[in-house]
Amino acid sequence: MNSTNNWRKSFLTRRGKTIQLNKIESDNTPLRYFLFNKPYGVLCQFTDKEGRKIIGDYYSFPPEVYPAGRLDLDSEGLLLLTNDKELTHFLLNPKNKHEREYYVQVEGVPDISALKRLENGLIIENKKTLAAKAKIINNPNFPQRMPPVRFRKTIPTSWLSLTLIEGRNRQVRKMTAAIGYPTLRLVRVRILNLLLDDLKPGEVKEIFIENFHLHK
Repeated sequence: MNSTNNWRKSFLTRRGKTIQLNKIESDNTPLRYFLFNKPYGVLCQFTDKEGRKIIGDYYSFPPEVYPAGRLDLDSEGLLLLTNDKELTHFLLNPKNKHEREYYVQVEGVPDISALKRLENGLIIENKKTLAAKAKIINNPNFPQRMPPVRFRKTIPTSWLSLTLIEGRNRQVRKMTAAIGYPTLRLVRVRILNLLLDDLKPGEVKEIFIENFHLHK
């Protein structure tokens, strides 16, 4: 990006909330946006005293680029990393209720009533979860996780699409456990309109503000 791109603007709107995305920060630092498919067992940070795998092991991100939201150690999928402080603030503020979609492998096959409970809200740690979207989906074509998910011959598994508008700690796992279907594998596939698509585990792709489409 060069100075000719200064002041080119885009707007990101979700549920009536609008933020302005510039290509250039106020101090003339180019704004950068990266999508990363976080593998299982990787920490969403750049250092670790215990020597565990970190996102910096996979790509040399520019200075001041950090995850705008996190995934826990045993979850996989889409991370957005950026130095755009305004966008990060928007995504981390629970009042904005932006969508994030997960594909979740669970033990058993939830029935309609179990899915409705996920959608209508559950009491998790004395607080009700916000309305969600939940449905059974066909097995997604993900690479096998390493280490593989445990297999039990007598217990069937199924995959759900679960779309949330909040991001509490280990929320998806706690929600599926609360309805009696423990999570075996958890992959985030979407943040707002940004998709995991065919990004391979450990792969990074730089995107630009044009990738943030207008939502009404």
